[in-house]
Amino acid sequence: MAAYRDMGRKPTQILQKIREGLDRLNEKMDVLIEIQKHGRKEGQNIPDVLDVMTLLSLPDHLRKTAVTISRLEQATAEEVAEQTKRARAVESGYLNQLVMMGYLNKERRGRKAYFYIEKEV
Repeated sequence: MAAYRDMGRKPTQILQKIREGLDRLNEKMDVLIEIQKHGRKEGQNIPDVLDVMTLLSLPDHLRKTAVTISRLEQATAEEVAEQTKRARAVESGYLNQLVMMGYLNKERRGRKAYFYIEKEV
């Protein structure tokens, strides 16, 4: 009898994995839509450094930070954290990862560090 119960769970688990995959795809599509809306509003596109394919290749946690910086154009970790609803220290780590990866630039002004995307000329 236990074998039949296990068989009943497997299709449910498979469907759950499919649903999780679809949810991830939906999140990525939301990012694309947001990027397109933002580009139209501001009259400019995201620089080639953070093009759509690059953003989609980033892990979800870094993508959320990168999209937030692209919206704000320039911000501190605290300002990004307010937008993403994550801790400032977490955002600081993610922003510094994006700097090390070459996607963002960092500039210190006094005690604060500002992160931004280099605009192409």
